[in-house]
Amino acid sequence: MNTKNLVLMALLVSVGATLYVMIPGINGGMKPDFMLTMMFIGILLFRDVKSVFLLAVTTGIISGLFSSFPGGFFPNIIDKFITAFVFFGAVSLLSKYAAKLPVGIALTAMGTVLSGVIFLSAAIFIIGADVPFTVLLATVVVPATVLNGAAFAVMFPIITKLMKRSNFENSAVANAR
Repeated sequence: MNTKNLVLMALLVSVGATLYVMIPGINGGMKPDFMLTMMFIGILLFRDVKSVFLLAVTTGIISGLFSSFPGGFFPNIIDKFITAFVFFGAVSLLSKYAAKLPVGIALTAMGTVLSGVIFLSAAIFIIGADVPFTVLLATVVVPATVLNGAAFAVMFPIITKLMKRSNFENSAVANAR
């Protein structure tokens, strides 16, 4: 792992954190998680286990620290860690197609749903939060899925185009050529 990759991953996480903090909480303090979108972009760009681990841990801790959901620190860490590696597995299976925009949007949507289910399950079972699972799934996770898919559709082409212009080599840029 080189310094350029670390800097770009840090930039992705910081943009995600900024968007995460700026978006107001809805329905009991839950909010769409743009850190998740940036984590997915980072995994698509840097397809190795070390990078996925680093993105999962940093994204989980930072989103846990900024969580507006009561007791959301540990569920965020658990959620990001599991989601990152499941997403990485899906990207590895679809390696030739994962960098294509429609596939990336679909993967982001599925990853967001998985993340929401894991977060809510962890909040209910680990913390003992008394939250209505299906109501939050319908009112928070589904809108977050749409927002994350749209954010991915806007941000991913911009980031990959900038990386091509700067001659930055990685998995997604190499597969897009």
